[in-house]
Amino acid sequence: MSTDTYLAVFLGSKDSPKMAAWMGLPEAERKKKEQEGIAAWKGWVEKHQSAIQAMGGPLGKTKKVDAKGTADIANEMGAFTVVRAASHEAAAKMFENHPHFAIFPGERVEIMPVLPIPGG
Repeated sequence: MSTDTYLAVFLGSKDSPKMAAWMGLPEAERKKKEQEGIAAWKGWVEKHQSAIQAMGGPLGKTKKVDAKGTADIANEMGAFTVVRAASHEAAAKMFENHPHFAIFPGERVEIMPVLPIPGG
């Protein structure tokens, strides 16, 4: 069984009800949940350390470049990481109950295979 590379993208909307509820928490409660989430995320990293190919990290503001030029835009992407797994299903299983959405107000993690460059 081969091991393949997968890109995991952490997504969530700044306008979602989950984010509104998070921002509506009293500051002390939100800070406590942030610390809980950070600890859980570190635990996730330790558990999957051997599979993490690139830690990735949080993503900042987005610029779109197309034939019309460059523009500031918003999207749902919040962070990314790259993992290696025996299958797409195995890669997805790593992210079940991830702190991104189990504790933090993120909505989902999308996992996709990194494919070879055609003709490469």
